[in-house]
Amino acid sequence: MSRNQNKKPVGFATHIIAGGIAGGCEALACQPLDTIKVRMQLSKSGRTPGTKPRGFLATGAHIVRRETPLALYKGLGAVLSGIVPKMAIRFASFETYKGWLADKSTGKTSVGNIFIAGLGAGVTEAVAVVTPMEVVKIRLQAQQHSLADPLEAPRYRNAGHAVYTIIREEGVSTLYRGVSLTALRQATNQGANFTAYQEIKKLAHKWQPDVVELPSYQHMVIGLISGAMGPFSNAPIDTIKTRLQKSTAVPGQTAFQRIFAIASDMWKQEGVRSFYKGITPRVLRVAPGQAIVFAVYERVSGIMERMKPSVRDEDAYSE
Repeated sequence: MSRNQNKKPVGFATHIIAGGIAGGCEALACQPLDTIKVRMQLSKSGRTPGTKPRGFLATGAHIVRRETPLALYKGLGAVLSGIVPKMAIRFASFETYKGWLADKSTGKTSVGNIFIAGLGAGVTEAVAVVTPMEVVKIRLQAQQHSLADPLEAPRYRNAGHAVYTIIREEGVSTLYRGVSLTALRQATNQGANFTAYQEIKKLAHKWQPDVVELPSYQHMVIGLISGAMGPFSNAPIDTIKTRLQKSTAVPGQTAFQRIFAIASDMWKQEGVRSFYKGITPRVLRVAPGQAIVFAVYERVSGIMERMKPSVRDEDAYSE
């Protein structure tokens, strides 16, 4: 009997709860790395000839020294407020697209179609949740006020105040600044992420035919490997996106013109290395983050699905 013969599709409520819990754990564990990444991407250090950009550890130490350790969690409110719908949409849309692309006779989805489903999931979450969440998060993270000095008032007090201020001063459309780059980044992230995760998971089951459910540490290792693939493939996109979302709009300039201007300025002023600023904290944030997400998601969804009546039990009830 196959492992999945009586396995029911995971319900939408399971995606919401398991994905939300997984995302919350990821955000709490990895937010400091994301703040360091954003500061590195926004940094203009290294422009002066003979100087080098401030590195990962130096950036973190500078934030802690000037703004206290709590500053590493700037923008956490924006992340947590968007993490539940983001993870729910990610897993639910991926499974939906994967089902649509499955072979109707066998019910199996090819590797290529899994990648396409991942691309679709990334675009969906980028448009629905990620872009406005990241605009707010980056604005909060970019503020270099010291939390130790109550007189050094920030422009944005919290996520809610940031949303209100951005809409009032710059319009609702500002929350969707960089949506094309965010969608491209999320699409490539999730395409690579889900494809690698599903394929490595299949190999793990193949190597351990007697194991019905992989242990959590294996889900973490698989998630770590799959999560590291996206950042290396789209680092320039993420860096340009971060600078675009931090900047204010220039009257008469289209989104494409702003993207080209930012990329051109980076190339001329800082060189090709500037497109990979923040790659170290990004990989250190995304890869462990995906390890946490997949491990927690698999565990919580497994518990929730075991609490439901099995297919065989439902058949018995209907007889």
